[in-house]
Amino acid sequence: MSALTIFSDTHASEPTWHSTDGHEIQRQLNGKGVRFERWQADRDLGVNPTAETVINAYQHAIDKLVQEKGYQSWDVISLRADNPQKDALREKFLNEHTHGEDEVRFFVEGAGLFCLHIGNEVYQVLCEKNDLISVPAGTPHWFDMGSEPNFTAIRIFDNPEGWIAQFTGSEIAAGYPKLA
Repeated sequence: MSALTIFSDTHASEPTWHSTDGHEIQRQLNGKGVRFERWQADRDLGVNPTAETVINAYQHAIDKLVQEKGYQSWDVISLRADNPQKDALREKFLNEHTHGEDEVRFFVEGAGLFCLHIGNEVYQVLCEKNDLISVPAGTPHWFDMGSEPNFTAIRIFDNPEGWIAQFTGSEIAAGYPKLA
């Protein structure tokens, strides 16, 4: 179940707000300029689908975003617990960073935790299958896929180069709850 938990950026141990209600999550995030929507990830992808299979299954959703926002490229990120690089990738994504473009993800399988540092608050968004999130360009954030990752998401970009991060050097992510 998707969830949003809000913390102060100085008190990681006590949430100030929490909800699993999709409309309330959307209201809170949209108020901060973050797009959050529930889409339909209803295509049969089989076991361990290839990127091509995922793209072909959801080309209609990608086309909708391209038409709406003019995005230029997309790919698929899919990680499972048996991936030998899972620990290194988790560590990399757990460092606070920004992007020069919106970070758009449509989760078609599994779950991941986006943590957004907006103003003096941290918004932890548990994204699951059917969730679309778009983090605005320049928003400090980090992502946790958990110690046993199991997710597939379509990544959509403003530029043809794909995922390019500028790491902030902040240690803030270390103080907040992580996925198991």
